[in-house]
Amino acid sequence: MIDLQRIQNARILIADDETSNVLLLEKILAAAGHANFLSTTDPRQVLDLYRAFRPDILLLDFHMPYLDGFEVMAILHTAFKEEDYIPILMLTADITQPTRLKALECGAKDFLTKPFDQVEVVNRIRNILEVRLLYTDLKDQNQVLEQKVRERTQELMETRLEIIHRLGQAAEYRDKGTGLHILRISYYSACLARAAHLPREMHDVILASSPMHDIGKIGIPDSILLKKGRLDPEEWEIMKTHTTIGAELLAGHNSSLMKVASTIALTHHERWDGQGYPQGMKGEEIPLAGRIVALSDVLDALLSDRPYKKSWPMETALNEIESLRGIAFDPSLVDALHEALPEIKDILQRIESKTLTQL
Repeated sequence: MIDLQRIQNARILIADDETSNVLLLEKILAAAGHANFLSTTDPRQVLDLYRAFRPDILLLDFHMPYLDGFEVMAILHTAFKEEDYIPILMLTADITQPTRLKALECGAKDFLTKPFDQVEVVNRIRNILEVRLLYTDLKDQNQVLEQKVRERTQELMETRLEIIHRLGQAAEYRDKGTGLHILRISYYSACLARAAHLPREMHDVILASSPMHDIGKIGIPDSILLKKGRLDPEEWEIMKTHTTIGAELLAGHNSSLMKVASTIALTHHERWDGQGYPQGMKGEEIPLAGRIVALSDVLDALLSDRPYKKSWPMETALNEIESLRGIAFDPSLVDALHEALPEIKDILQRIESKTLTQL
């Protein structure tokens, strides 16, 4: 039940071309404790008044010059398509069934018959206001609940991304001792996805899932993963299994993020010419996310200090990648890399200056 005070404080808009009718309705409303009402005798003003006043109920005359009640209702429903409940109380001396049916079809919620009866006016207005205010309460509650759901969903997403990032770091620390590699690869990959004109949601998925590209390294023995010298053929075969181990660790979840992460873990060492591993995929057989991370991984390796090499200048690294166009890398992604280069340089600078430290 709605509190009487709320009903009396509700906003009421009156539209009737007869000044005497308007004055009578205002008098009845005031006597019933209503003080928040607005009136017009020109139906052409109703739309602007409704938009500015946002009434909880509209008392609308049927027969008026310029625009009749049906036309006014049509204008309101067109202007406020997002509102599924516009509370209209039709004022009419025409009590014929066709008129009433048409009014209901056009959106009227109830009728007040002229000449007005004071008790009927008050009761019919209050009945509609109760429904209107209950509807408003329910809508507000739903918005609060939706906001809470959005906040909780965002919290869960941030928690999941943090876990993903830390899992990637756990694998990374085993052989490189830093989490910056996965940070750079994640942002490089997102840049490439944008430059390749992938949908926005795919940029975000690749950004979030690429940190786990080497998660399978947690299954590689330290004697191989941390070996100082060159791996022998048998050790190299074991090292290559980090791709399948990673894919298996990440498989089996229905979320698109985990599916893409599993795909990247499996395919980020495949080559465009089919000479990569573990499956020897060729060309567009390699999933696009895997191709993107493969290029980002090599770019970062070339630009980074490693035990066996110093970092290369950007121009030298780009020349090397260009030489592998159509051999190791998707030619279209090499083009995308050139397009994304200003953004990639900015990201690299921000990471080095520690103004970009996490996903």
